[in-house]
Amino acid sequence: MTVLVPAFVVGELRSAFAIGFALYLPFVAIDLAVAAMLMGLGMMMLIPPVVSLPVKLLLFVMVDGWALLCGGVAGSFR
Repeated sequence: MTVLVPAFVVGELRSAFAIGFALYLPFVAIDLAVAAMLMGLGMMMLIPPVVSLPVKLLLFVMVDGWALLCGGVAGSFR
């Protein structure tokens, strides 16, 4: 048990970081695109996360994010 439990925890942490990274990358890309668009329009005082939050939520809902997230977590339990 002293070998199995830490090995299981490390494996689950690795898959959790992979899922988190896969969720984080598209959201950072959206933030960068919105920031570039706002700077191009000359709206320097408007913070990009306020504008990009509805876009992020819409993207998460459109790609059925909860099903993908739960499927990734369930799939990590082979």
